[in-house]
Amino acid sequence: MITITAEEFQTLLPLACEWAEVKERHILEKGVALTKDQIKDAKRVGVSHPEKVRLLKVYQVPLPEHPDLRAAVKITQLISPKSIGLTLRYGIFIRSDLWGDRPLIVHELVHTFQYEQLGGFLPFLQRYLQEYLTIGYSDAPMEQEADRIADEICTCKHGT
Repeated sequence: MITITAEEFQTLLPLACEWAEVKERHILEKGVALTKDQIKDAKRVGVSHPEKVRLLKVYQVPLPEHPDLRAAVKITQLISPKSIGLTLRYGIFIRSDLWGDRPLIVHELVHTFQYEQLGGFLPFLQRYLQEYLTIGYSDAPMEQEADRIADEICTCKHGT
């Protein structure tokens, strides 16, 4: 769907992993721990270590600094002014106007769970970005899983 060649993808993937690791560290240092209710949601999602998760309120999800990675992100619209959240394993950016939005946070916690299940930055980003670039955001299986689980958890009438 989006024009990034296989060679470009292989060049950009390590840069994306490096950027994600740096930003995760920043969020872990500056962000806030999950509330008790958010920890319950994280456990419902299947997150193994909800105590490690930190949320950081941002006006806008930041773009990568590396020129090639930044250009690719802009071309693909992977991160844009419309981005409302971004999960980098245990660090989650949440746009300030949606701070505390339960469905959004649960959706992002599903991505934390996916990071844990896949084993870290490289396997997660490789799969997630391939899905995004070849299938598209809305139809990507990892996004559909996050949407489905967030919907199931947030529409639960019993709240348990």
